[in-house]
Amino acid sequence: MADPTAPAPVARSLAAAGAGLFAAGAGTLAWASLGERRRFQLRQETVRVLPEGSRPVRILHISDLHTVPGQEAKKRFVHSLAALRPDLVIDTGDNLSHLRALPYLLEILEPLFAFRGVYVPGSNCYFAPQPKNPARYLWRTTSGEKSDEAPRLPTEDMHRAFDERGWTGLINRAERLSIADTVIDFSGVDDPHLRFDRHPGFPLEQDGPAHVRIGVAHAPYVRTLDRFAADGADIVFAGHTHGGQVCLPGGRALVSNCDLDPAICKGLISHKGVPVNISQGLGESRFAPVRLFCPPQAVLVTLTD
Repeated sequence: MADPTAPAPVARSLAAAGAGLFAAGAGTLAWASLGERRRFQLRQETVRVLPEGSRPVRILHISDLHTVPGQEAKKRFVHSLAALRPDLVIDTGDNLSHLRALPYLLEILEPLFAFRGVYVPGSNCYFAPQPKNPARYLWRTTSGEKSDEAPRLPTEDMHRAFDERGWTGLINRAERLSIADTVIDFSGVDDPHLRFDRHPGFPLEQDGPAHVRIGVAHAPYVRTLDRFAADGADIVFAGHTHGGQVCLPGGRALVSNCDLDPAICKGLISHKGVPVNISQGLGESRFAPVRLFCPPQAVLVTLTD
């Protein structure tokens, strides 16, 4: 508020400055809630982890859709990804943000079911989000919050639908698959954010070694990445962080919502020499529908020799 005792020109300047700050804040909020979170992008990475002479393997990594019925812009973007013709789709969880969103989620993913896929769940595959102060993400992780009183999502129905469409669940499970003439050993865990993770290691190499070992988890907690590295993973895929969701100009995250340093909570990073691809996700909780300097994103990772 302008000081009534100040000279008129000074009072007018203070009022103008206050109005400018209010307008800037309102504009930023409007962009974060209406613009940025619909600015879907595709990030592309190339990672050299295959034996010499191997043909490339193209992996489409999707995560954190947080589906609510009626998200047509998201649906159009995900449908467009089928044109990439990936060899494999990896879904790292948090697929739902509404109790009645499963049919719509399956509509969104339908074109991607034409390709081989693997998946792990996140907390918003088990429990529906609840109204809470979204600003709590700015000062602490939500891992200690109780979920047992939250409404249960149709987790089993969703996983059954994925299985029926040919995708493979990696829920505390190891699996060997042959994809694009490449033998891949997978090790997947249930959500580390909920502490549901129980590492299975990688499949025993009874039929010879795999060409590549891939670890898959929803949340990139340090203990999870440590265990994948110790088990011999060649690359790890994770989501959960939303890339920070509300970032500083330039994309610097303020929080990671786990114990990973916010400075490395998205993109292709290295952990103990193992490449880790962290998706910044395709959605956000319906009770915190904002993104700032952190647009929603899918990732195409090409594994090469």
